[in-house]
Amino acid sequence: MQVKITHLTSAHLRYDTRIFVKMCVSLAKKENYNVNLVIADGKGDEVNNNVNIYDIGERTGGRFSRMTKTVEKVFEKAKELDSDIYHLHDPELIPIGLKLKKLGKKVIFDAHEDLPKQILGKHYLNLFMKYTLSKAFEIYEKITCKKFDYIITATPYIKNKFLNINKNSIDINNFPIIDELLNDITWEEKENKICYVGGIAEVRGIKEIVKAMADTENIKLILAGSFSEEVVEKEVKSYKEWERVEELGFLNREGVLNVYKTSKAGLVTLHPLINYLDALPVKMFEYMAAGIPVISSDIPYWKNIIEENTCGLCVNPLDPKEIANAINYIISNPIEAEQMGQNGKKAILTKYNWRIEEQKLYEVYEELIK
Repeated sequence: MQVKITHLTSAHLRYDTRIFVKMCVSLAKKENYNVNLVIADGKGDEVNNNVNIYDIGERTGGRFSRMTKTVEKVFEKAKELDSDIYHLHDPELIPIGLKLKKLGKKVIFDAHEDLPKQILGKHYLNLFMKYTLSKAFEIYEKITCKKFDYIITATPYIKNKFLNINKNSIDINNFPIIDELLNDITWEEKENKICYVGGIAEVRGIKEIVKAMADTENIKLILAGSFSEEVVEKEVKSYKEWERVEELGFLNREGVLNVYKTSKAGLVTLHPLINYLDALPVKMFEYMAAGIPVISSDIPYWKNIIEENTCGLCVNPLDPKEIANAINYIISNPIEAEQMGQNGKKAILTKYNWRIEEQKLYEVYEELIK
């Protein structure tokens, strides 16, 4: 019997790593699953890796337009596809998830983040608005999410929160696809480079890591990603340390892999904001999979992983000098650095990988189909 499955997003990119590369492609490997993905980017329909991608048109206007007009278009396409199971990837899609439930459909809500906590970390909101909106959405989650057939979360912390709302809650973590990042590059082939891969912003520590280069010698900082704030971009590019930076912009997966092959460490020194404290940064596990040491913020949750697996160093992300000391230590101690990289790779192979998470995803769907 063919089971029709449709993943829905109004905010994410077409080839989002969690939604498309991991979840949709994994599900499409099952012979009896017909997998669809509804997105909004204006690039048209296509079939990719046996996933039918349906485009409802480019998002126009601001956030309010996306949360109203775009969401309505997503709902119309969802109804048209008449699937057995719908998998929602954005909080703004919760209302259409409730509508699909009324139509007799099975519905999964995928909580990529703890939104009430994320709202508290929004720097552009004043204190009153932060707490008001956070509390309002917390209440909204409790009322609505208990009505869905399953809640999938991106971290164990978020799962534990949702278990109090819906007993059918499970964490499916954004761990790396093993074959994608493993490589056989020897330590001697690497260059005196450290890398940061991902979105570039002030709260992600860009100012501190560029300033840290002042206290290093003959080391390059590789930046692979796009700036999200023009003011911050202009500021860091005015620093004298910027001449030690190699900016590559947004890269495809092959480009990212090449960065990892030449680098001797990966940076994930995000500021200790409330919405990061219980997060699991994808880039941390990607660095581990690529066999390079991690230089991480000393956020307790992350520090436990780094220290338990002896795969890197933890620093105060707000202190450029401390970041520089960690960079210098790794570059100056190649034997220890290489061992950290190997320890990280071993941890990925045994416990932090998509193959394990993929099985959890299959079990959720098999349970719903039964």
